[in-house]
Amino acid sequence: MSATKRVFPAAEFTAIPVRGEEGAYPVHRIFCVGRNYADHAREMGVEVDREAPFYFLKSPLAAVASGLTLPYPPGTANYHYEMELVVAIGRPAFRIGAADAPSAVYGYAAGLDMTRRDLQLEARAKGRPWDLGKDFEQSAVIAAITKAGDFGPIGPQRIRLAVDGQVRQDAHLADLVWPVPDIIAHLSGYYHLVPGDLIFTGTPAGVGPIVAGHVVCGEIDGLEPVSLRIGAAE
Repeated sequence: MSATKRVFPAAEFTAIPVRGEEGAYPVHRIFCVGRNYADHAREMGVEVDREAPFYFLKSPLAAVASGLTLPYPPGTANYHYEMELVVAIGRPAFRIGAADAPSAVYGYAAGLDMTRRDLQLEARAKGRPWDLGKDFEQSAVIAAITKAGDFGPIGPQRIRLAVDGQVRQDAHLADLVWPVPDIIAHLSGYYHLVPGDLIFTGTPAGVGPIVAGHVVCGEIDGLEPVSLRIGAAE
């Protein structure tokens, strides 16, 4: 049998709409920056590591488009929202410098890094990976991507999130500890970044729990808003 013949059909991963384009952006990998807003780190009882950014990953199966109703996920009793700026890579980048990093960006989007907080904190306390708390199906909600040339420069934009119309997170992209060019440059020292790679850049303070029936809406000035309705548990 040919080595290229598959024993079952390969999964088709999510593709995210792009403003002004008929085609969509296919998701390859999802990198997430941890503790990239000082106020959020403090509310989580930790300090920002200012020597270098750190990351966790989500599977492409975590990616889902904005505007859906998704079930409350299994295995948790403390499901949290995290509002983030998402960077979409548009060309290969390996060992790229911060000054050249913006040239690798295809576009930007508003995103939600949904988190099983109880599982994350349990793993953190035991010094274990965060996979059960962070990497699960439909945990990376992404609004339509805006091309890089139609957004920026990054800094003054407001990033905010509301639950049922009540504002819970409110900050500015200038509050990022590690700005986007530095993140891309650092990541590209460890990975060959390619088109389809997404980077969730971290969340401001104000994270908290949500339950079935809640509607989450997040906005970043200049980008399409991201939204999610929480359905009943499976």
